[in-house]
Amino acid sequence: MTHSDENLPVPSQGDPIPDPGLPPHLPRPTDVDPHAEKRAERQVATFFTLSMVCAVLFVVSYFVFEIGDDPTIVLGMGASTVALGATLGGALLFIGLGVIQWARKLMGDHEIAEQRHPIASSADDREVALAAVSQGVEESGIGRRPLVRNTLLGSLGLVGILPIIALRDLGPTPSQVADSGVPGAGLENTLWTEGMRVVRDVLGTPIRVDQLEIGDLVNGQPEANFTGGEDGGPLEGVELQVAKAKSSVILFRMEPDEIIPGDGREDWAVEGIVCFSKICTHVGCPISLNERTTNNVLCPCHQSTFDLADSGKVVFGPAARPLPQLPLAVDAEGYLVAQSDFTEPVGPSYWERDSE
Repeated sequence: MTHSDENLPVPSQGDPIPDPGLPPHLPRPTDVDPHAEKRAERQVATFFTLSMVCAVLFVVSYFVFEIGDDPTIVLGMGASTVALGATLGGALLFIGLGVIQWARKLMGDHEIAEQRHPIASSADDREVALAAVSQGVEESGIGRRPLVRNTLLGSLGLVGILPIIALRDLGPTPSQVADSGVPGAGLENTLWTEGMRVVRDVLGTPIRVDQLEIGDLVNGQPEANFTGGEDGGPLEGVELQVAKAKSSVILFRMEPDEIIPGDGREDWAVEGIVCFSKICTHVGCPISLNERTTNNVLCPCHQSTFDLADSGKVVFGPAARPLPQLPLAVDAEGYLVAQSDFTEPVGPSYWERDSE
């Protein structure tokens, strides 16, 4: 059998090949039958609703099934892993099925053929594209199908919550840490207590007043004899290093008359020696650069600069809070000790802290 070419579309000037044409368009059942259209709409909404159910089951599974040393086992497998994987997969799968069913049965059904055009579009082409997007939104029916729209938004909203729930596995919350019984645990506390000696970092030797010259900056730590580790024993290993990291300080000596004490800090320095947290209040980098002649210290990460003569106030850079100051005293043997813990949280600023 041969075909006549007389019914083929004539190629326009510049077309590389003739337009093969399209077969006659056949309407879908949902295009001509209102009952079929309503049925398809309910099917799409059902898929989105099933996605929401899976999202809720994900949250339930997260809290119900035990993990760790005594996990919940179902059919020889960890119930938590299986349930979380199945429910999260189901939530995403049903959204996909709903969108596919929506596109196949309810969105606009037009068949077109067009020549490929250059990648760079003209302004007129962009306007046409935006008009086509607007037309697509209109033809999708999302504005006049509230059942489909609302179930889609509900399913997407619940699926978006699931990663937030899973963030809990990143570690204990600040309140859980604070209640752990480990010395210095939590955002509000460090290892420093009244009468605790300041010792040199790494060496661990206590510091006397006469060992520091004007302009000297020394890295310090609290003495490392702490209890509160596992089984009530000494704090050691990783727990000790984490606790000491938050308690790191710098000691700096200047002329006593250069110090501008803040309210209530008149007795926090000892013969011109002041003590501040070593952790920058911007993003937590260790303070290490000393300007001996200005009494300033700089953070090497983002150049936040703090005036140690004026209660650690910020004089330059992105830091939003002064360096927390540790009140100092001298014990009976002449060594520098803390009067108390820091009176404010150390470390980077966060949304619950006052930037003043």
